[in-house]
Amino acid sequence: MRVELRNPSRMLEIAGPLSVVALLRRLDIDRETVLVISDGTLVPGDARLEADAEVEIRPVISGGAS
Repeated sequence: MRVELRNPSRMLEIAGPLSVVALLRRLDIDRETVLVISDGTLVPGDARLEADAEVEIRPVISGGAS
């Protein structure tokens, strides 16, 4: 599968299929710190990503007015 990571931006090719949790574990990324998006849709942790999936992993950013 093709995986696009943000901050810093880079592309990786990862053999699949994998669950979201397994993918993040393989990349050593904490599930609580990112959003996983495939085909423009937020993907839950237990979802299976097919070998030909295109996935974007974005860091969670929070903030607010003071």
